Amino acid sequence: MDAPATRPPARPGSQMVRQALGKTPSELRFLHEGPELVVAFLVGRAARHLDDVHRQFTDAAQQAATTLTRVARGTTTINSLGVLQHSATQIDILAARRADAVDRLRESIDAYRQVAAADKATAPSPRATPAPSTAPRRTRR
Repeated sequence: MDAPATRPPARPGSQMVRQALGKTPSELRFLHEGPELVVAFLVGRAARHLDDVHRQFTDAAQQAATTLTRVARGTTTINSLGVLQHSATQIDILAARRADAVDRLRESIDAYRQVAAADKATAPSPRATPAPSTAPRRTRR
C-alpha cells in the first residue's frame, strides 16, 4: 500500500509567517504600532499575495491534470493544436510568480525581524522614580 501523498499547505504564505515568526499574519497587526505595524502589514500583504498566487497555480495545475486524465481515459478528444499548449504556459507563468512571491515574503519577514529587533534594542527603559530625599528640609522664615 502506498503512503498518501503529502499535499502542500493550502495557504503557504500564512504557513511561512507562522513558522518564521510564531504568529499568523493577522496576529502580527495587533502586536505593534508605528513602524513595526507598517512592516507587519507588509508581511501580511506578502503572505496573502503568496496564498493567492498559490491558489491560482494549483487551480491551473488541477485543471491541466483533469484534462490529461480525460485524454488518458479516452473520454475527450485530443486537440490537434496541443493538449496543454495554453495551460502549460499559464502554469509556467504562475510558477514563476509563485517563486517571486515566496522571495518577497522572505524579504518582508527579514525586514520585520530587523525592525522588531531594532525596536527592542532602542526601547527606553522604564522611568526610574527618584528616591525620596533624606536631606533635611529647609523651612522659610
